[in-house]
Parts: sequence; C-alpha cells; structure tokens
Amino acid sequence: MVLNSIAERIKRLHGDQGGQGMAEYGLIIALVAVAAIIAFNTLGGGISNKIDKVNDQLK
Repeated sequence: MVLNSIAERIKRLHGDQGGQGMAEYGLIIALVAVAAIIAFNTLGGGISNKIDKVNDQLK
C-alpha cells in the first residue's frame, strides 16, 4: 500500500513537466539577453562613431 502511494506520487511528479518548459524558456531568454548586451557593448563604440560621421556629413 505504501509502495503504491509512492509509485503514484512519482508518476504525478514525472508527468508534470510544465514548469520545466517555462524554466528552459527563461534560461534561453536570459542567454539571448546576455549575448545582446555583450554585442551592444562590443559594437556600441563602432556604431556610435559611424553615426557621428554620418551626422557630421549631413550638417
């Protein structure tokens, strides 16, 4: 009887994976955000310089 109860609990826990999917999406979003921040910090100065050059030529 106790073993059946434990087996039922394990089956319910194994079947409930909705939270796992949300956690994976959260990790993916965090990884993309970190990659975007690194890219903006790395390329930010170069892009800013190009925009300034175009702005100076338009004046």
